[in-house]
Amino acid sequence: MDISQKEILTGVSLTCLRSDKFKTACLSISLLSQLERETASMNALIPFVLRRGTTTYPDMESISRRLDELYGTAIEPVVRRVGEIQCVGLYASIPEGEFLPDRQDVLHDAAALMGQLLLDPVTRGGLFLPDYVDSERGKLCELIRSRVNDKRGYAVIRCIEEMCCFEPYSVGRYGSVEDCESINYKKLTRRYRTLLQTSPIEIFYCGRSDAKSVERALLDALALLPRGEIDYEIGTDVRMNSVEAEPRYVEETMNVTQGKLSIGFRLGEAMDEPDMAALSVFNAVYGSGSTSKLFVNVRERLQLCYYAGSAVDLHKGIMLVSSGIEFDKFDEAKAEILAQLDEMRRGSITDEELSAAKASVASMLRSDMDSQGELEGFYLSQALAGLDYGPPELAALVEEVTKEDVIDIARGVECDLVYFLTGSGEDADEEGELDAEN
Repeated sequence: MDISQKEILTGVSLTCLRSDKFKTACLSISLLSQLERETASMNALIPFVLRRGTTTYPDMESISRRLDELYGTAIEPVVRRVGEIQCVGLYASIPEGEFLPDRQDVLHDAAALMGQLLLDPVTRGGLFLPDYVDSERGKLCELIRSRVNDKRGYAVIRCIEEMCCFEPYSVGRYGSVEDCESINYKKLTRRYRTLLQTSPIEIFYCGRSDAKSVERALLDALALLPRGEIDYEIGTDVRMNSVEAEPRYVEETMNVTQGKLSIGFRLGEAMDEPDMAALSVFNAVYGSGSTSKLFVNVRERLQLCYYAGSAVDLHKGIMLVSSGIEFDKFDEAKAEILAQLDEMRRGSITDEELSAAKASVASMLRSDMDSQGELEGFYLSQALAGLDYGPPELAALVEEVTKEDVIDIARGVECDLVYFLTGSGEDADEEGELDAEN
């Protein structure tokens, strides 16, 4: 794979990864803005409204016909939160010409359609269509409300909200129901115009076309992009220490049959000069994967929980532990989860644990090379962190991590908040994945 990175327009950066591995190309356009409670829901709603129609293709039916003409190209809205940066835009999957009947290269036409969706939405009097805004707003509100249906993920979200209650990180990627319900088509149009003018834009391409061809297609597609004063000051505020001397405790009661225990940690001095490789290995030793201390000891050996795992946000500098427990096992499970971290602080890490953790992280990074979606997310994260190495290079760094590196990180980690979702009754849907993004 050959990679190149270049600023192709003011505040518009292109990462181009040339690869013959895939039968489709992927192209994403992400507008970046500071995550703020006042604008999060509007930012999140914009790509869904844009996907409803353009001046040339004014409804989803005509857009669908155009996508069919492009041999099944797919273009979808994307909303993400990376640290305290909100990323909204469009993601396209584009068939490669080599595998089409007439070997037609559809990249240029697909990029042109993305440009129209982004820059030339169907409007009335220069404003978004009220019907489109109302329809998509209702769907987004329902999406935000539905988070409570996944109790495992909900407990993690609530842990983040309480732990970071005075920080932008507490705001979910879609914002809140209250803010979403207050959006109207006039307000949303104003926000859309501001976003286009001020947002840095990250574009990622992975496919068989060379960088020059991709750049030409994008310059044509974005020729009408309005640019004002670009907000380059966006970023993530990292707090290294817990808010109070003792961990805060929050308990909520819902109609659940299984308790959900989530614990939030600050990664401490390790975030002064973050070492992504060492932090990833630390997380793998502690709680990520079937060889981790939480899985082997808390779940398997002591059988204190149905599941237990950890995830780190390397941009924000926090670690979240999620576990499912019997209600009466709260004290015992919490104590053992914290005890396993204390064990690491004391240097109780076997060579087998370290080797298994490094192998797991390195393997996962190398497997990213087989997924365009994973590559797109990885390089967006890298761009926002100011880093320029790829998964293979990071995997090589992982293999150099020492036991002392992991112990040093563990010694700086501080428990900030314990969240417990308790109750009684029945709930049919209590499963989900541990994910620091909400």
